[in-house]
Amino acid sequence: MRKIAAVAVMLMMLTGAAFADSLPGGSKLVFTTGGAQGTYYGFGGVLAGKVGEKTSTTITAITSGGSKANIEAMDDGDAQLGFVQSDVGAYAYKGTRLFDDKITNFSTVANLYMEQVQIVTLDPTIKTVEDLKGKNVSVGAAGSGVYFNAVDVLEAYGLDIEKDIKPTYQSFGDSVEALQDGKIDAAFIVAGAPTTAVTSLAATRKVYLVGFDDEHVLWLIAKSPYYSMNVIKRDVYGNDDDVVTVAVGAVVIARDDVSDVDVYNFLTGVFDNKDEITKAHAKGAELDLKFAASYTAVPYHPGAVKYYGEKDMKVAGK
Repeated sequence: MRKIAAVAVMLMMLTGAAFADSLPGGSKLVFTTGGAQGTYYGFGGVLAGKVGEKTSTTITAITSGGSKANIEAMDDGDAQLGFVQSDVGAYAYKGTRLFDDKITNFSTVANLYMEQVQIVTLDPTIKTVEDLKGKNVSVGAAGSGVYFNAVDVLEAYGLDIEKDIKPTYQSFGDSVEALQDGKIDAAFIVAGAPTTAVTSLAATRKVYLVGFDDEHVLWLIAKSPYYSMNVIKRDVYGNDDDVVTVAVGAVVIARDDVSDVDVYNFLTGVFDNKDEITKAHAKGAELDLKFAASYTAVPYHPGAVKYYGEKDMKVAGK
């Protein structure tokens, strides 16, 4: 018995440096993110690597179809963690828009950063949302979160997605290729800027972002409180001016049956290593505990409640 105890102490000493602020007994988890050219996948891979390096929890980040697909994969038991847009998480929990029935077997882990609604074009004559009328516009995959963001934005400007534009339904990567080939005039891309797909396009072509005016932003926020006003700085893609847009939150969720240890370790691995994460990905600079605890549409996981409580922050849990 004493021999076993001594071995346990030795293991704790050997792993103490890495796991000092995490909980022991972590599991191996699958983390669904988004497309290979989106922010979810790039940033998700960095977060997964850091959590695995610094805690007893091992996370594998994989590509996916985005928010809705992530919730469905979690509901089917194929994933334990996932990224979702803040509005899509609310739709699932309420059983609206993208979801015919309520899906409530998941909880919030953290709200990590803002995802801007980016309307990307190579045509300098498309300056406003109204200029999209009659144009070929990619509005995301059919039934995706991006699609409903496009619906909301166009509605704010009095445009109908089926009647006033010629919609195509494409992923970020396919949208960029279609823009480059002249097959579409503009594309809605909802992701944290800079977005890999747009950055790649901007490396070879002059990219323009369609901005919003304050009046329509305020109308949209009043109708759909999931949105907030946001600004994409001109140097992000080499634009001439800063661009006003709206954004939703990028939220990490977990299945309810993920252990408290693993969720606690995820938060520890991320927020205790912000500087290292920022060196690996620009979105690390946006990590903020107050913002992480700000999502109200879906209750927080007990492991997250524990973590935030230790930081003197209260979140609504299950």
